[in-house]
Amino acid sequence: MDPASQDINLNSPNKGNSMDRSDNIPDVQAEGAAAAANSAHPLPPGLTEEEAEELHLELTKVEEEINTLRQVLSAKERHASELKRKLGLSPLNELKQNITKSWQDVQTSQAYKKTQETLSEAGSKTSAALNTLGTAISRRLGDMRNSPTFKSFEDKVGNLKHKVVGPRGNGDAVSSPTDTTPTREHPPFENPPF
Repeated sequence: MDPASQDINLNSPNKGNSMDRSDNIPDVQAEGAAAAANSAHPLPPGLTEEEAEELHLELTKVEEEINTLRQVLSAKERHASELKRKLGLSPLNELKQNITKSWQDVQTSQAYKKTQETLSEAGSKTSAALNTLGTAISRRLGDMRNSPTFKSFEDKVGNLKHKVVGPRGNGDAVSSPTDTTPTREHPPFENPPF
């Protein structure tokens, strides 16, 4: 056929080819698949195609086992959470238990014990020092009270008190200078004459 009479319709099964090549197509496809396989995953040196095929089969089996184990693990986790729910164990309770266990682990650690001993020793030394300081201050205040200066000051304060308050007996009431006693002329709550 001459090129002018060739079918140029792209939707045509011949697509511009007048020769029938159906006998060559399987060879081209087989060669193309092998070339694609070799170009996509070239064999490592020292590995034959048979060994590579065995390794691919083993890899497929291992991946299937991994997926199965994931499914089993997921089912076991669901079952465990259901059992916890039935027992009344919540994530908050588990957290409390974990914190309690962690605190117990901390308390039994050597670092915690050593720190506790050090702080206890420091506390007892501080307590002893404060006790000694308190005793020294009490003694010093007692000495000051017995000093002639303090006694003179105490006497002056006593005299001032006597002058302000005045002498009084057990039943005497102290009157304030601001107290006003109502007189008979103007009893309380009455209107004063104006």
